[in-house]
Parts: sequence; structure tokens; C-alpha cells
Amino acid sequence: MMDTVKLIENFCSFQGEGKDSGRRMIFLRFKSCNRNCRWCDTAVRMRITAEASHTLKDIQESIYKNSAGVCITGGEPTVDRHFDECLTLLNDLKYPLANVETNGYRLEDLIKSVILSKPVHYIFSPKIFSDNDYDFAIELVKKFIRNPNVFYKIVYENNIMMSDFLEEVNTILSLDSSTQFLHSQKVWIMPEGVTREDLIKNSGPVFDICEKYNFSFSSRNHIIYGFI
Repeated sequence: MMDTVKLIENFCSFQGEGKDSGRRMIFLRFKSCNRNCRWCDTAVRMRITAEASHTLKDIQESIYKNSAGVCITGGEPTVDRHFDECLTLLNDLKYPLANVETNGYRLEDLIKSVILSKPVHYIFSPKIFSDNDYDFAIELVKKFIRNPNVFYKIVYENNIMMSDFLEEVNTILSLDSSTQFLHSQKVWIMPEGVTREDLIKNSGPVFDICEKYNFSFSSRNHIIYGFI
């Protein structure tokens, strides 16, 4: 049994994005990632912060003390070097709610391995910079469209590939009678930007997209309001 995990951050704050925005969370951040997104708001922290060992006992005490859920993030929690530790956190800790923020790398493997009764929201944030990225993201959207615990959190970029992707996601949701009313519950669109000014400037087109497809708008409150 694993007693410790290696993290670069372990702190209590509020979820700033997506479906569970505003929820009090213990943030557990892994260091490594398989992508290099130009608008990543944690790239500097991931690069300069050293890993340290944190015991599951201390993390559990922090959950109880702060009456908080758990947000497992990165980096990418499902890369091979973090996968087992991520799974240990999800299966061995007790919590009211967990968020796993992932680009989908080994999302399917993780979902299959987590105890079914655990209250986990898997927050799939696709990174679409190539045709292969596009195909991979669409495959995962189709695979988990009926899974009530998987949500799509998408950083909006104003380009043809993103427009095509959102159109296809909308079509996938609309064609299946069991999912055609899930648009606003399943899909959250966010503006890109690493400063408050950039987010406000880029929010207009995101509101338009959300209105067009009945998706939900996600602010990035930790950037807007300056909390960590």
C-alpha cells in the first residue's frame, strides 16, 4: 500500500473552473505533463517547483480540517509516472467530492481502476493542436458521453479546428436521445488567457459559443480574483 505521494503543490483553496467552481478543495498538483500548451497557467510552477513527499495521512487530515473536497491536477495526473499515485489518492482517501483535471491521456484506464462508489468528477480538458489531437478528443467525447461523472472543460481558441470540434461535440450530444438535453450540464467553455485582462477580453466570443450550443460558460476565477 502506498503511504506517500510526490507533489509540487498541496494547499486548500477554491475550485476556479468548470462544473464545481466555488467548491472548497485540497489541490494536489503533480509535476509532469505530456503536453506543452502555450496558454498553460501553471507552466512556470511546474518547471521551477521541486517535488516533495506528502503522506496520505496528512492529506486526509487536511480534508477533514477544511471540510474540503480534493482536486487532483498538474501537470497531467494520468501520465505513467503519476498514474499509480493518482489512483491511490482517489481510492484510499475519504472525501465528499474529487475532481481529476486531465487532458485525457489515460483517462479510460483511470476510470476503470477507480472504485465505482467514489464521488469523482473527471474533468476532461482536450488539447487540440493537430488532427491527431482532434481525433483523440472526439473519440473520448463519444466514449464518455453517457458517463454522468465525465465533464468536458474546453479552452476556446478562435480557429477552424476549434469551431469544427465544438460543432461535432454539439452533434454528438444532439443525435442521441439520452444525451440531447445534457449540453449545459456536460460541456463548459472557458476563455484563454493567463491574466485577468486577457480573460475579460477573450470572454465575449466564448459567451457567443455557449449561447449558440447551449453549453455552459466557465470563468477562471483563480485568475480573475487573484486567489491561488
